[in-house]
Amino acid sequence: MKRTINTVFSLTLAASLAACSGENQQASTTEAADRQAPASYELVLRGGMLYSGSDQPPVIGDIAINGQIIAAVGNLGDYQAAQVIDVQGLAVMPGFIDIHSHALSDNTEQGIFGWPDAENLIRQGVTTVVGGNDGSSPVPLADSFEQIAAIPPAINFASFIGHGSIRGLIVGEDDRPATEEELILMQEQVALGMQQGAFGLSSGLIYTPGRFADTEEVIALARVAGEYGGMYISHMREEGLGLLDSVAETIRIGEEGGLPTQLTHHKVVGAPMWGSSVETLRMVDEAIARGVDVSIDQYPYTASSTNLQILFPGWSLDGGREALLARMADPTQRQRLRNDIVYNIEVDRGGNDPANVVLAGCPHDETLNGLNLSQVLLREGQEITKANAAELLMDLVAAGNCSAVFHAMVEEDIHNIMRHPRTMIASDGGVEGPSNRAVHPRNYGTFARFLGHYARDLDIVPMHTAIHKVTAMPAQRLKISDRGVLHPGTVADIAVLDLESVRELTSFSDPHQYAEGAVHVFVHGQAVLLDGSMTGARPGVIIRSTDYRSDP
Repeated sequence: MKRTINTVFSLTLAASLAACSGENQQASTTEAADRQAPASYELVLRGGMLYSGSDQPPVIGDIAINGQIIAAVGNLGDYQAAQVIDVQGLAVMPGFIDIHSHALSDNTEQGIFGWPDAENLIRQGVTTVVGGNDGSSPVPLADSFEQIAAIPPAINFASFIGHGSIRGLIVGEDDRPATEEELILMQEQVALGMQQGAFGLSSGLIYTPGRFADTEEVIALARVAGEYGGMYISHMREEGLGLLDSVAETIRIGEEGGLPTQLTHHKVVGAPMWGSSVETLRMVDEAIARGVDVSIDQYPYTASSTNLQILFPGWSLDGGREALLARMADPTQRQRLRNDIVYNIEVDRGGNDPANVVLAGCPHDETLNGLNLSQVLLREGQEITKANAAELLMDLVAAGNCSAVFHAMVEEDIHNIMRHPRTMIASDGGVEGPSNRAVHPRNYGTFARFLGHYARDLDIVPMHTAIHKVTAMPAQRLKISDRGVLHPGTVADIAVLDLESVRELTSFSDPHQYAEGAVHVFVHGQAVLLDGSMTGARPGVIIRSTDYRSDP
């Protein structure tokens, strides 16, 4: 009320002076009144600790929002606002950008289609996810973009174009080089993906059919993405014994392909390699020093998650599932396959113990979800040996395959990678909701764990650096210029957190638990989380690289 009275008094005084002093005086006093008139905003977040996203300590201030855009940042002084939210004592920051997400699912009852509110992500402060990782994406992208936009979701969605999906479409599941004609067709598909809005090329060189491509093929496709201003992001061929060669290959693809390159969910798997992050990070630094644009993303857990075939040797996967089943049915080849799986249990994701492999989702038998291989063997009356575990793995894959969680990493490497200035944090998870699947906790806790456990409690990185790693840093990597920072004129994707209470509640034994600490979350200026409660608003959009660049 006081602001309204003062404004009326100023305007009345200006009119009176103009009447006495003529036209010139009227102009000058009207200008004075204009200067004194308070700014008008739709929403003001007042008195918060503002983390801009730019790796600087916070300052106390206000955020004003008009429509979808941040209108003003700082000490706003005198203003009018339709809505004011007091955020004193809370941290205000850009909404988080999950640069490695699997928000899409082949099962429309799961992922972003099954849970369009994306509560598991919103409650951590995530406002944008980037799919199409590990070499797997819809081809073409345009159709899936339309389907997602039609939902619509609560979060924004962006995507890479997947090398493995393209290779599967053009070459198939065979272990052979692409022909010259096939390579041209794959390049055309990469170009189409970039024209439809992809932010770059992803690869999954540990998975079929991506693992059957040589480095030159990937360079040739990455070069096309680079011509459109895109980046290359790779699930490398090996993260265990072959880790160093895989890091070198990823750097080479960026260097020779002429585009930014990224080691995605960088980790060190298997006891023989623990501590090797010192060497991999040295390789990254040396590449940067000679001008290669290398970056990293990481999830903050000592366990990975993927399907059971990660423990199968590449030769066994040549030709696809039917060929694999035929090999398992042949006694000689089955023995060879069993020996190779035992080896991978010992030195790779098996962590040298069948108990380290925990079944997360077995569609053919949901009673297996949450059991490790040792527990399943005991349930079936078998002795716990690595050979028996290998036989069990083959039977599970033959029955329909399962996803699993693999405990085979150590905190030392997590800390080393996390501290590196080129490392971002990403979930490698997706959009999840309550189910009987024993999913990896990263789906519910990645960002809360990073901020609460690693930044606040362990001080592995300062809080403002931690926030930079999940906001401005991924935005800059993707060349998304209007998100990831709290600047006037940028999109109002904003998270308001109580940093003292941020924590993950999820666990490996009870994963479907939402994180704590998020108070308000805004997407395009609309509250999707308000006072700790989901609002039901779903203002998410498709973010396309074409909105930020000119095609070649």
